[in-house]
Amino acid sequence: MHTDPDYSAAYVVLETDVEDGLKGYGITFTLGRGTEVVVCAVNALAPHVLNKDLGDIVGDFRGFYRQLTSDGQLRWIGPEKGVVHLATAAVLNAVWDLWAKQEGKPLWKLLVDMDPQTLVSCIDFRYITDVLTEEEACEILRQSQVGKKEREEQMLAHGYPAYTTSCAWLGYPDATLKQLCSEALKDGWTRFKVKVGADLQDDIRRCRLIRNMIGPEKTLMMDANQRWDVPEAVEWMTKLAEFKPLWIEEPTSPDDILGHAAISKALAPLGIGVATGEQCHNRVIFKQLLQAKALKFLQIDSCRLGSVNENLSVLLMAKKFDIPVCPHAGGVGLCELVQHLIIFDFISVSASLQDRMCEYVDHLHEHFKYPVLIREASYMPPKDAGYSTEMKEDSVKRHRYPDGEVWKKLLTAQGN
Repeated sequence: MHTDPDYSAAYVVLETDVEDGLKGYGITFTLGRGTEVVVCAVNALAPHVLNKDLGDIVGDFRGFYRQLTSDGQLRWIGPEKGVVHLATAAVLNAVWDLWAKQEGKPLWKLLVDMDPQTLVSCIDFRYITDVLTEEEACEILRQSQVGKKEREEQMLAHGYPAYTTSCAWLGYPDATLKQLCSEALKDGWTRFKVKVGADLQDDIRRCRLIRNMIGPEKTLMMDANQRWDVPEAVEWMTKLAEFKPLWIEEPTSPDDILGHAAISKALAPLGIGVATGEQCHNRVIFKQLLQAKALKFLQIDSCRLGSVNENLSVLLMAKKFDIPVCPHAGGVGLCELVQHLIIFDFISVSASLQDRMCEYVDHLHEHFKYPVLIREASYMPPKDAGYSTEMKEDSVKRHRYPDGEVWKKLLTAQGN
């Protein structure tokens, strides 16, 4: 679906007047052209943040979230969706990074150490109280206090289970597929995702190749990246069912809640679940997907929703509906960010690893000051303070558009 991605990000830096020069860094992932539009939206939101006190913001985080998402004029080009919501995520991600750094904790630990009432006070429950009230959210968090210390120790010792998407992108020749699968197996990976949807016969051939390589006991998932209409999705996946996929991801338009429900119902007898969420606009769409029984696996994204605040509401709704959360990651910094959310989810919300895993893609981590650490196919909890959003100064300088060294060379070569 996205045939010419140029992995990019809108990068927000919040500077402070403290003597130690503490800064908060926030990002939202984009695919190239259009990033400048997100940057414009970030600048439009800037008056809500500039010259504010961090203590005042986090002391009424729900109010601050509502202020950003309810700007009387900017709300018209949302509300809480599209470019303006991506910009909101970038700004809020920077605020959370700054708060975690001020507290001297990695973001996941900041969340884990919060009492239920403080956590819930960060969430805007507007439009979701028919499914989750503030009182219900507090009760879920209180119930999850049992065994919390042991689960945190489990994460620190063994990490959160991951799956790899690096082996089976569309367009890879067979030799590359085989090489990458072989290397992943040697590295201990047991869960693999393959991209499908361009050509049925090619999908059958590729899925057979990968299933034969990984064996029947390993987990295989499929991702169509919104390629199909509803009937086409059911027909296509019926023909791929022999390869025993755990799920089909984004089989159709991310906005088609009832379409996802129809696909989910049709594929259930085949043992195939529907997974979606990476381009889900907001908590309201997630609420409806859950209400409609439209998904078996829920995929949050750290930069698509309104940062940690909105993701907290979705994690709690997923817990209430007993739907496993398997975050979307990859892109620019998505692995770095979402690891914090899913580690928190296990320790403080879901208390389960059943049918749960977090996506991992092995690229662009070298640009981050605190890159993810994968050990034995698991995300090891970050130990550095913050949200792992900070990029290396040299990487930012060299890749800044359009005046960075990398872009100058590209634009010169293109004759621009």
